[in-house]
Amino acid sequence: MSLSRARVFAELNAVRPPDHPSPVLGRAVVVGGSIAGLLAARVLSDYADSVVIIDRDDPQVSGARPGVPQGTQLHALLPGGFLQLERLFPGFRDAALARGAVEAPPPARRNYLDGRLRVVVPDDADSLAGSRPLLEGLIRQQVLRLPNVKTVTARATGLVFDGTVVTGVRYDVGGSPGVESGDLVVDAMGRSSKLSAWLEQAGWERPVTRRMTVHLNYATALFHRPDTAEAPTVALALHTPKMSSDVAGAAFFAIEDGRWMAMMAGYGDHRPGSTAEDFVRRLREQFPPEFGEVADQQMLGDVQTYHHADSRRRDFHALRRFPGGLVSVGDAVASFNPVYGQGMTAAALHAACLSTYLRTGPDLTAPARDFLALQKVVVDAAWSTSTSADLALPHVDGPYPRGYRITSWASRQIIAATVTDVAIARRFNEVVSMREHPLTLARPGVLVGALRANRRIR
Repeated sequence: MSLSRARVFAELNAVRPPDHPSPVLGRAVVVGGSIAGLLAARVLSDYADSVVIIDRDDPQVSGARPGVPQGTQLHALLPGGFLQLERLFPGFRDAALARGAVEAPPPARRNYLDGRLRVVVPDDADSLAGSRPLLEGLIRQQVLRLPNVKTVTARATGLVFDGTVVTGVRYDVGGSPGVESGDLVVDAMGRSSKLSAWLEQAGWERPVTRRMTVHLNYATALFHRPDTAEAPTVALALHTPKMSSDVAGAAFFAIEDGRWMAMMAGYGDHRPGSTAEDFVRRLREQFPPEFGEVADQQMLGDVQTYHHADSRRRDFHALRRFPGGLVSVGDAVASFNPVYGQGMTAAALHAACLSTYLRTGPDLTAPARDFLALQKVVVDAAWSTSTSADLALPHVDGPYPRGYRITSWASRQIIAATVTDVAIARRFNEVVSMREHPLTLARPGVLVGALRANRRIR
């Protein structure tokens, strides 16, 4: 790729739907009605005569979907993802607010590191707070309103090939098989995607799957949020291992229907907040006062727990042979430690990759190498951000990338400086919200500024 990774990342963040859509294919088939699948379908609606979404879950079902076991947990919509959604669905912000989502401008967000409040970046991008079902439900509603998008409620069972090209998807509905033909098939089946096995069964290479075991345990609880609540819309409090050995951090968001959604996380054998009593006690005793204010309210329902074993990525870009008419998006390609909130925003950037690829009028019978190259930039960026932080955890033992000690030291300096220095915090926020590539933090001026800021507070 001729452009630098940082330039590619910046251009993907600037992608907008075409002013005058021009179809470059007849039918596209998306396997999986996840957020990644829905966003892919939205992009495809500009380039295909028709789009079919195949998913096991009934698209009309509201609330947490059975296919999203972590749907009841707290989900972050990073500012980068929010900007992407507003571009794909003009008016998304207003529609979300009408459903009860809560605005989260910079002054309404609190971010703590080991109990120290990080400086607010006044010109940081806005975001929204709301539950996963609310945000996903609104995206689904917007996509299914499109006249050339339809759904098939079924279980996908395999691919159809014509030589070296994927030409459709096999599915099953209550024991009755069917086939949905398409000029492009998009795998959006999530972490449990069957695509690797389907490729291998058809005589193709199986992509290497890389994993980083993190053994994250997190718990989420809902609390009543009174109209007079003065707490911020969003608060995040992270603990480094040197401060706490059993709790990695906590967060709370104001969400729809007058509720707080609070989350607590730990690693390995530590399961903080797994009972209501422990959840409330820790919020009051181990975190800043705003967390205690939330814990003082009535808990609504039970604590919901979830275990995330590992971060993983499937390197489709590295395959020597890959069929035409096929791409993969979202968690089906790479899923990360959810503590960093990258999932929805990464899915939106994968959709931007798809839009950039399709607007060139590619030969869909050939492997989608240009798409895979763009997507790799996004995956590499998210992977490096999350795994570099995970490698600092005492129970994670690699694999360590070349130069890890130096980059880890530099990262610690930059993160420490975000507590007091607005310029460093602004740059850091651009990266963690996936609006800039992590390489921008490697510029000498950033590290020098961080070292100066840290020296001033000693």
